[in-house]
Amino acid sequence: MLELALPNMHALAVMIMILVALILFTRDNIPMETTGLVVLVVLATGFQLFPYESEGQVLAPSDFFLGFGNRALIAGCALMVVGQGLISTGALEPIGRMLARSWRRSPALSLVLTLIMTAFLSAFINNTPIVVLRLPILIGVAIKTGMSPSGSLMPMGFASIVGGMGTTIGTSTNLLVVNVAADMGMERFNMFDFAGPVLIAGIVAILYLWLLAPRILPKRSPPIQRGVSRVYTAQIRLNPDSPVVGGSLAEAITRAGENIKVETIQRGKGVFINPLPDVKLRAADRITTSNTQQNLREFARILGGTLYTAEHAVDASHPLTTDGQQIAEVAITPASRLNGVKIGNAGLWSRFGLRLLAFNRFEGMEERESPGLDETRLRAGDVLLVQSTLQNLGELKQSSDFLILDGSINLPRATKAPISLAVIVGVVALAAAKIMPIEVSALLGCLVLILTGCLNWKDAMNALSTQVILIIVSSLAMGLALLKTGGADYLANLFVYITFGAPPAVVLMSLMMMMGVLTNVVSNNAAAVIGTPIAIGIAQRLGLPLEPFVLAVMFGANLSFATPMAYQTNVLIMNAGGYKFGDFVRIGVPLTIITWLILSGVLIWAYSL
Repeated sequence: MLELALPNMHALAVMIMILVALILFTRDNIPMETTGLVVLVVLATGFQLFPYESEGQVLAPSDFFLGFGNRALIAGCALMVVGQGLISTGALEPIGRMLARSWRRSPALSLVLTLIMTAFLSAFINNTPIVVLRLPILIGVAIKTGMSPSGSLMPMGFASIVGGMGTTIGTSTNLLVVNVAADMGMERFNMFDFAGPVLIAGIVAILYLWLLAPRILPKRSPPIQRGVSRVYTAQIRLNPDSPVVGGSLAEAITRAGENIKVETIQRGKGVFINPLPDVKLRAADRITTSNTQQNLREFARILGGTLYTAEHAVDASHPLTTDGQQIAEVAITPASRLNGVKIGNAGLWSRFGLRLLAFNRFEGMEERESPGLDETRLRAGDVLLVQSTLQNLGELKQSSDFLILDGSINLPRATKAPISLAVIVGVVALAAAKIMPIEVSALLGCLVLILTGCLNWKDAMNALSTQVILIIVSSLAMGLALLKTGGADYLANLFVYITFGAPPAVVLMSLMMMMGVLTNVVSNNAAAVIGTPIAIGIAQRLGLPLEPFVLAVMFGANLSFATPMAYQTNVLIMNAGGYKFGDFVRIGVPLTIITWLILSGVLIWAYSL
């Protein structure tokens, strides 16, 4: 029987810290980047105060920051910028328009084409921009045809995850596993070394997502309906007999309720007074405010005033109007600068020209009017119903802060689109032909995009996600600590101890499923980085090839189908399609099992385990 030695105190402390970090990664009220920063600080401080020495070498606290220069992180960031080039130039919009035109003629054929194209593109481009590009198209088609978008959005999102498994650059998870394994002495995987197993599993997955998933999924309505009233800007002229005349503005606001937000006070022709609380109100003062038509009329009644728009009193002949205004649904993206920011401090109107009408979060929060939400912190996947001009919404479509879910906004196709397409093809070709590493070719692609004007520096910086960067760096730091202190060896021995006597095939399948379960509740990058040294340790102890066990970790960490929090695109899809948590379980669990069985079966056959 295999004996299991206890880990040293440093390894034990690292494993406890990793367990706590994984729990924190699952907490929605704690930003993932905050958890990543905490991990870095705790590791560096802990090993500074309590040094760890092994074989005459001391683990330097500064080593935990080496992840900022890791080639996987550099490649991942560069590829995010290259993907942003496709979005900014509208390079893939012709494909979207083609699919939109074909959807009315043959929805079934259009769906399978969408799934295939999404999976193919996700093998070379980060999943998030692919989903961002597809969501408005599919939602727009659903709106125009009167169909529920729920039958297409989740299959499309899952297709992007499946496609991302197929190459070393498909996801940041793949990049991390490949680089961590190479750093541990394993021969580096090439671009398409594991495309075969993924292709086999992908064909079955696409068929499932095409033929079965839409029939299993219930018809869901988007969380925000079109019945919410527009916001109008108007003036309330105080009548001589108004109960607030002679009192302060603060008293008037108290009488009208907190929903009223006074923008200016006009007193006489061309005289404007700042709306300070102690301002004394006079008859004929015009209070400028913005709200729904119903609320504006109610404010006028309570304050004893007459509602005006421009120079006309609001009546049957002169109704409230909103020339050039549009109502749209926008989602907070994973890369948005508004993640973790309170709605009251977000500056939606002052910074982005958006008037908030309603707010929705996938946890089942009921739709509410915007007042009273100031203390709510925004997070990725939140859907906002906003009002703005068509031009402003079009400009926001290019921003990484918001995903415009209303597919009616079409920007002109940029003349530089062919350049951005040529860049992504060149980046992939140079890496696939082993002319240069992916991190070098991707950086070269970024430079070409900047020099040719396909991207400006603002767009390039917006493409970078602080959350992704800190999760990757902290995951690498945890993996390093686990490896150097012997924690990875202990966990590998523990896994071998538990599975002692089981055939290698069972061990591999168990490892992949363990990673699949873990990735659905914690960060997939963290799971992959922590799992890779454990997988290598397991293979070494069993005297088996390293590759299938490393691939088992990689594939398992990509099985992010069963929960909405498993992958960042899942949250966006959940809100856009109005899905429930149970919908992911209903569709994602069978897909996880199918993909797991096929991938593990192919690995077992290919490596004769």
